[in-house]
Amino acid sequence: MQETQQRQWDTLRQDTAQRMAAAQEITGPGKLVRAKDVVKLLEAVIRPGDKINLEGNNQKQADFLAERLCRVDPKKVHGLHLVQSAIALDSHTKLFEKGIAEKIDFSYSGAQAGKLAQAVQEGKVKLGDIHTYLELFGRYFVDLIPRVALVAAYQADKDGNLYTGSNTEDTPVIVEATKFKQGIVIAQVNEVVDHLPRVDIPGDWVDFVVQSPRPFYLEPLFTRDPALITDAQILRAMMAIKGIYAEYGVQTVNHGIGFDTAAIELLLPTYGEDLGLKGKICTSFALNPHPTLIPAIESGWVQNIHCFGGELGMEEYVKARPDVFFVGPDGSPRSNRTYAQIAGHYAVDLFIGGTLQIDEDGNSSTATASRIAGFGGAPNMGCDPHGRRHASQAWLKCGAESGMAASTLGGMPRGKRLVVQLQETFREKMAPGFVERLDAWELKEKAGLALPPVMIYGDDLTHIVTEEGIAYLHKCRSLEERRAAIRAVAGYTKVGLKADPEETRALRADGIVKTPEDLGIDPARANRSLLAAKNVRDLVKWSGGLYQPPGKFKNW
Repeated sequence: MQETQQRQWDTLRQDTAQRMAAAQEITGPGKLVRAKDVVKLLEAVIRPGDKINLEGNNQKQADFLAERLCRVDPKKVHGLHLVQSAIALDSHTKLFEKGIAEKIDFSYSGAQAGKLAQAVQEGKVKLGDIHTYLELFGRYFVDLIPRVALVAAYQADKDGNLYTGSNTEDTPVIVEATKFKQGIVIAQVNEVVDHLPRVDIPGDWVDFVVQSPRPFYLEPLFTRDPALITDAQILRAMMAIKGIYAEYGVQTVNHGIGFDTAAIELLLPTYGEDLGLKGKICTSFALNPHPTLIPAIESGWVQNIHCFGGELGMEEYVKARPDVFFVGPDGSPRSNRTYAQIAGHYAVDLFIGGTLQIDEDGNSSTATASRIAGFGGAPNMGCDPHGRRHASQAWLKCGAESGMAASTLGGMPRGKRLVVQLQETFREKMAPGFVERLDAWELKEKAGLALPPVMIYGDDLTHIVTEEGIAYLHKCRSLEERRAAIRAVAGYTKVGLKADPEETRALRADGIVKTPEDLGIDPARANRSLLAAKNVRDLVKWSGGLYQPPGKFKNW
């Protein structure tokens, strides 16, 4: 009892008070900080070895704060452990080159994937784990608690209240995890105003605000130009719509990033209409506001969309469609990556996306020896969430077809999430989409990871769609049958060349593999004439001029 009474219970608070006192000698009273003082501010509030969240999402980047963090004195600030969703900017990797940071736990790296892989191989970066978003967010509250968070917002007032607008994304979870564990929150904003449209983050949760010399960087990550969609992608999209969406009556959907899913979205008002599927499939989505969904929205296919983040150029369109999107009382849209991840994990019936490699057992990964792209939210959506208890037609039908359910569940009925991967048998530069062994094994060794970084495990995967056909993997009655089904759709890759024609015929007879012919699809019809919009300009027309594409997508 005496020991308990003598123990200090507020050491974090006292440490924060010391840091804040040092900071206020630089900033003076109030929360507003001059841009020229930010480097000194960071040196005052950050200690060597701190866990730091430098807000980097799929799209929104606290880029000014990242650049200023690169300018701190490595003798004062070093050995930082970055805990953040995305490694997206050159300044993120530069922190490791300068010795300011030494370890990273993250979810997605995108454009920095190659540079990150090289830095890991050279020993410049200690790789913690590659997380799915919800997993990383959860660890913010357990063992990866940020000591200092550097976030981004559109606007702030003098009291530190923040308006994050359509690109709220990760900000709420970062700020809450940091501030309520006595951490320090610094926000860069595009402008400081007297009155905010709405308060997304209360000022009590924000310690310092700096107006950046330029607006924060925003990546139009989910924008795909319809002009670049190929006939092969259209064929796979047709098979997915007829052989999966229609067959299971899938209404609640998460589409991953890519041209294959963009093709599906642009076929709904044309091919989907021909099949009489309006109102029967694709009524609700958890996804970013994809511009390629505009024709389906305008045609009355889509009733509801909840967004992980915003999309550059879609702000006015989303604002003008409040029946479809989540829009605040102020009239502007709002996203939230945490809530959308929860919706994608539990509330949708189907996840569909692409990957870099699939092995003979159906395991897939976007992390290779030369590119550590990470997973983003795919493992949250691309799995069978065993905590789900609500039923739907698609979920029940997929569960009832499970070939191995009886051996694991006995006679207990259970539904199953549809997890679909759209895969080219050969990708760019003739890299095979199907491999005997994932490059993730090599990455495991080079990065010293406990496990190969798998994005979606084979036992969660229910369907693979290639130009050869669809493999209905959940129907397989054994691991060997699943391997045979994968071989049957793997084309002329080393995996596909192992296919036994007799075995494939038997799988087709059992409905475990279906070719375009089996589905009644004429490959000759799979061409760009089916797309509801042929280019970005068509998307603008569909939107009535509300969609304002970024400059790099305008060629008229």
